[in-house]
This record gives sequence, C-alpha cells and structure tokens, in this order.
Amino acid sequence: MQTIFVMVKCELGRSYQVADEAVDIEQVSEVHSISGQYDLMLKCYLDGDVDIGQFVVDHIQLLPGVKDTFTLIAFKAFS
Repeated sequence: MQTIFVMVKCELGRSYQVADEAVDIEQVSEVHSISGQYDLMLKCYLDGDVDIGQFVVDHIQLLPGVKDTFTLIAFKAFS
C-alpha cells in the first residue's frame, strides 16, 4: 500500500465542487481544505502496483475545476 498526499489548486470558486468530486474517488481517504498556494489536500491510499503519476493524471487532474496539483509521496507513518 502506498500513501500519497495531493495538493490541489482549484479554479476560483470551485474548491467545494472539486472536494465533493474527490471524496467519491475510491482511493481518496480524506479531503481537507487548506490555506496557502493550494486549496485542497487529498490523502490517498494506492495499491503497491499502481503507477502514482498515472493515478494523479487520470483521477485527480481531470476533475472539473482542478488547475494544478502537487504530489507528495509518504514513506512511513508514525503513530
């Protein structure tokens, strides 16, 4: 299992619409509204054999209202 965080910059006025669409993607576990250069942060869990770049391009970047993305790959979760 791979964990990634995708920060999403939305078109003006579209953040809530993008968030509503993103939560319906099976691999997206959490969607947070954030401040700064990006509007949303998505926490995603992907199977080990899934191509991260292809997932982001096919499932996140094609959501209506998405302008830009920035992807972080997590190595280890500490509890």
